[in-house]
Amino acid sequence: MDAVGPKPNVQRPRSDGVIVPHRAKWHQRLAAALIYGLIRSLASTLRFSLKDQSGLFVGEPKEAVIFAIWHNRLALSLILYRKYVRQRQASRRLAAMVSASRDGGLLARVLEWFEVQPVRGSTSRRGPQALRELTTWGERGYDLAITPDGPRGPCYQVQEGVISTAQLTSLPIVPVSYSLNWKFRPRSWDRFQVPLPFARCEVTIGEVVRVPREASETEREVLRRELEQTLSGITRD
Repeated sequence: MDAVGPKPNVQRPRSDGVIVPHRAKWHQRLAAALIYGLIRSLASTLRFSLKDQSGLFVGEPKEAVIFAIWHNRLALSLILYRKYVRQRQASRRLAAMVSASRDGGLLARVLEWFEVQPVRGSTSRRGPQALRELTTWGERGYDLAITPDGPRGPCYQVQEGVISTAQLTSLPIVPVSYSLNWKFRPRSWDRFQVPLPFARCEVTIGEVVRVPREASETEREVLRRELEQTLSGITRD
């Protein structure tokens, strides 16, 4: 007899082997609209400052890039893209990796509200397919966004995916982090940072990391560690 209980939160592959991401349900679409409004309203109360160590954002950004930001800094990531990239160059567009799970369907809808192209996948679900799709958006001139320690951690440890994407696209990796003087941190695996109204948000853009197309496995590991050190160096909890 089959066990009674909720079905596992996984997606089934099609007959051709392609895994189809979960689509957002009606209540997730409603929640996404509310989250979008909440983020916009909250961000309007924050005081932002920017320290750019990359040299890429003096005036208009000069080339498409891969933004790498820790998973626990996602709350303001789309606001920062609008504020420091889209306001300077309205034609810029962003594609971002989002989990293919049911929960990822909600986040994908939030991204669409911010006019960001979601790419559904992670290291545990639909990874190779998502990497190919993300690479395609990069080839179309989109900026890309990856949480290098997501979606399940370990926290503050850069995984291989961002290095692979940079090697395939030849796009530079731009480390981004921010610190908040007033925030709430739930007991999640990454201690996700939720800004509180009227907080001060100090944004830092780190030095660029470039991955040559011909990079060997050893060179890739060196660059992975370099990116991890750079992100850790600009992160203040």
